[in-house]
Amino acid sequence: PYGGGRPQDLNGRQQPPNPVSFSFTVPKKEISMVPDMGKWKRSQAYADYMGFILTLNEGVKRKKFTCEYQVSETVEKLLAMLATLDRWIDETPPIDQPSRFGNKAYRTWYAKLDQEAEALVTAILPSERHDAAPEIAVYLKEAVGNSTRIDYGTGHEAAFAAFLCCLCKVGALRMEDQLAIIFKVFDKYLRVMHKLQKTYRMEPAGSQGVWGLDDFQFLPFIWGSSQLIDHPTLEPRHFVEEKVVNEYHQDYMFLECIKFINEMKTGPFAEHSNQLWNISAVPSWSKVNQGLIRMYKAECLEKFPVIQHFKFGSLLSIQPVKP
Repeated sequence: PYGGGRPQDLNGRQQPPNPVSFSFTVPKKEISMVPDMGKWKRSQAYADYMGFILTLNEGVKRKKFTCEYQVSETVEKLLAMLATLDRWIDETPPIDQPSRFGNKAYRTWYAKLDQEAEALVTAILPSERHDAAPEIAVYLKEAVGNSTRIDYGTGHEAAFAAFLCCLCKVGALRMEDQLAIIFKVFDKYLRVMHKLQKTYRMEPAGSQGVWGLDDFQFLPFIWGSSQLIDHPTLEPRHFVEEKVVNEYHQDYMFLECIKFINEMKTGPFAEHSNQLWNISAVPSWSKVNQGLIRMYKAECLEKFPVIQHFKFGSLLSIQPVKP
């Protein structure tokens, strides 16, 4: 499901998906100049990452948060890990400092994650895959913001999606975990990120100001709009109405994100979230969904300031896609 079929044995029969042989490496940056962007767009990593995002987008189509789906042991372990990160925020209150934004207590919180990441990831992986922990832990550390600048943006969000993609590639998460990956794991991740952003007053990373979709997130708008495709009553024009948001945010990720924006920002919606306001004029959710995927590629994945921080290893490889 995530980039390429299963390996075949010599007789052309499909082998079972595990164990695929990887020689794990600690991921590193490969995109150091604007001309390197072509290398990224042709890479196996780009194909696998986009394939992962789109597979999940298909998986949640027309599904509410409250629908039936299975929750595997790995998903439970991921939720426990995110609960640990959440608890560390409570244990690391913001400090008194002159500047309102970028509370330095975030660095204390981050240092804890930096130290513990590999152990946290090892606890999620099946025992025969513990050797993947150093590689996969890098994406977890990249997924929570930057401790120097105390900021957070779509590049960090992409690192969390990359982290989940790697867990799929090593077989810790499976195809049948799709709904739980978004409705449980990604949703919990969002809540922890919202709490970090609020608690430590994090700056938006590389914000495009009013031209960006949201100061911090992008993926939940893609997947959230897919959930709403063909909804019998809710149309894109409704999400700017607070009454609708309050009534339906428990069912739909898109509306959950709008609710958070409404809580964080004051003034007319059209002014503080101009791009989303424009989207509310699109006639159907499937058009919104397609448009957001295009926008995500253009505004996030094809922007050098975002991708220069992306790291490549054996699971998300900078090597060009095999023809």
